[in-house]
Amino acid sequence: MRNLDITTLRSFMAVANAGGVTRAAGFLNLTQSAVSMQLKRLEETLNLQLLDRSGRGVTLTPAGAQLLTYAQRIVDLNDEAYAKLTDQNWEGDIVLGVPEDIVYPVIPQVLHRMGRTHPRVRVQLVTSFTKTLKESFSKGEVDVILTTETGVERGGETLAEVPLRWIGAPDGQMWKARPLRVAFCRRCVFREDTLKRLDEAGIDWELAVDSDSDVTIDATVSADLAITTKLEGHAPPHLVQIENGNALPDLGTQQINLYTGSGKTQMVDTLSSYLRQGMTAVA
Repeated sequence: MRNLDITTLRSFMAVANAGGVTRAAGFLNLTQSAVSMQLKRLEETLNLQLLDRSGRGVTLTPAGAQLLTYAQRIVDLNDEAYAKLTDQNWEGDIVLGVPEDIVYPVIPQVLHRMGRTHPRVRVQLVTSFTKTLKESFSKGEVDVILTTETGVERGGETLAEVPLRWIGAPDGQMWKARPLRVAFCRRCVFREDTLKRLDEAGIDWELAVDSDSDVTIDATVSADLAITTKLEGHAPPHLVQIENGNALPDLGTQQINLYTGSGKTQMVDTLSSYLRQGMTAVA
């Protein structure tokens, strides 16, 4: 029996999630050549081609896709065993702030992973609007925050740049109505720019609901009483991206940014690493 090396599996996972060696090397703090060498060694060990390098970027072969599932389980189990055996005194609380519209699907996965690898660390999740989270972060009330912004401020790190999409009910027809009925929270960072783009496109609109609750917005949209906007890949499962054939204006992109505090270094570093990997995979 031949053994799979944990380090090479980590590099393979990073490349698979990032879609390329160069980007993965940055996340791993390794040179591009070092990552390429590890991938070559892994393919030679298995005598399989794991990555398709024929197009732009890198995609997984069928064998690579199968290995990715095993690699995640192997690395997670390794990290869990190491943490439980060597980090018995590493415990404490950490507060993570995330905008409600990007909680899914990444954050539950990150919380689950932290719980497995560092069971003595309690991660408290706070959800709110980007502006509120940044205010709390500046006061030291939150240790790590994710934000959705058109740029990034000093001290922040952009994890992904994601298209903003029109979202509606499955088989919904509200996007065809004029005036267009739209639903946004009062403090939604997408609201002002979206309404401006509708004005510029000459599309009459009206607010279908005025609320501070994302649940209210989602319920209204799921009933096909309005449409809204969300980042691609982050809509709840009961809503869908609207294929409108250019009947609605393009919404541009938003950056998902990471801001971390200076305290609790080890816990923050680990949580930040999991967030990077998760957001890269979705993007």
